Amino acid sequence: MKNSGKIITAVAAGAAIGAAVGLLFAPQKGSETRKKIKEKGNRLSQDIKEKFKQGKERAEDAFSEVKEII
Repeated sequence: MKNSGKIITAVAAGAAIGAAVGLLFAPQKGSETRKKIKEKGNRLSQDIKEKFKQGKERAEDAFSEVKEII
């Protein structure tokens, strides 16, 4: 489970970097490019927060199960 979380984080970070680089080289006005980068960054931030929330919930569930067994 630990490795899959790291892989997901690395893929998300790579996608964000790739999107940002793509936007920087796109033939658009600077203000439009900055707006798109900001929007994608906000979406990525929300996605990461959601993944951490899910991971926390799974860990709490697993802890509760172990606690009941003990």
